[in-house]
Amino acid sequence: MNFQVTVLKILVSYPDGFAVMEDLKRDMAILATSGRDWADRTKRLAARVPDLDIFSHGLVERLRGGWQITAKGRAVLEFMEARPAAPEPIPTPLVEQAPAPIVAAPQVPPLRQTSDRAERRRERRERRREARERARANKS
Repeated sequence: MNFQVTVLKILVSYPDGFAVMEDLKRDMAILATSGRDWADRTKRLAARVPDLDIFSHGLVERLRGGWQITAKGRAVLEFMEARPAAPEPIPTPLVEQAPAPIVAAPQVPPLRQTSDRAERRRERRERRREARERARANKS
């Protein structure tokens, strides 16, 4: 769990962005024990701003026995939570192109038979790649 991102998220949820230390500690304890999802989320957000330091960058102020998020802190948090813009679709040409002539495919020599061991290795690589893609999709 990233402490600094968690502090920003907690403070932004309070009226005027201000919370006394007791409330901060309580909310921090709840989030710290809430499971892996919160830890993964804060790490992902923190990766968007690698040199994050909430106090030296002026994102949080210490006031009257508590902490308050600043306007700059809200802006940084919004930046961290913003999803990357979707790529714009590539426009298709308005003029139809003439169909390509059909050309016979060249003769391709038959593939070599791979050993069972190489085939199993390829299947394992494919399963690991699919598992990584599923994990990435579940994160977002």
